[in-house]
Amino acid sequence: MYRFLLSRQWVILTLVSLLLIPTMIRLGFWQMHRYEERTARNQLVSDALAADAVPVEKLTAVGHVVTRSERYHNVSATGVFDAGHEVVVRRRVNADETVGFHVLTPLVLTDGKVLLVNRGWIPADGTSQTAFPEIPAPPGGRVTVTGRLMPDETTAASGIKDLKGLPDRQVMLINSEQESRRLGAQVLGGYIALTAPAPKGDSPELLGPPGSEDAALNFAYTIQWWLFAAGVPVGWLILVRREARDRAAAAAREPEPAEPATV
Repeated sequence: MYRFLLSRQWVILTLVSLLLIPTMIRLGFWQMHRYEERTARNQLVSDALAADAVPVEKLTAVGHVVTRSERYHNVSATGVFDAGHEVVVRRRVNADETVGFHVLTPLVLTDGKVLLVNRGWIPADGTSQTAFPEIPAPPGGRVTVTGRLMPDETTAASGIKDLKGLPDRQVMLINSEQESRRLGAQVLGGYIALTAPAPKGDSPELLGPPGSEDAALNFAYTIQWWLFAAGVPVGWLILVRREARDRAAAAAREPEPAEPATV
């Protein structure tokens, strides 16, 4: 009754089904791994954002590479803004996806080291973005700032090309090593995204907190792949039984051979 399973068509279908089952199971485990990674990252970011601010030099130093566990941690620093060496970071968008600049201002600390402060976003003055935009001045005199500690930007990590030959006082990446060479000063590794004090007139526009990754979606994909894996043998069995039933019905409809007439 089931000899049709030895046909070429059914052998191929069976082999494909046998290959799909472990493949889908592995894809489910991969999505579960992604779920665990994203959940851990979300928790790490949440803990960093909720932590009390600490002096910036407790977490970073000249030449330091900001680690994953240090990223987004609230830090504070006291110094004087060096508006004369301020630069803007090209092709950055705000919450409305409008293209403009980030304002990067050096903060000279009491020990002479420099902390890079991303003061926020401003719109571009024109479509060419070649002219240095008008930027609201930072607070004058000695000031204490707080912000989220961020790692240096690199092309490898961000995908942003570090273009050369840019207009004066414009950069593509926020990178402490590059800024150290430009300023001729000792610059702490990484930078901070300013959270306080708030700018007068709400400009530059402060950067919002990082969004959380959608870990629940990966968990849903995990269940989906495992359901698919369970559905393959069920679907194969349904097809086999349907084929056997159809063949049996076709055999029943065939007329029996007529007996030869007697003379």
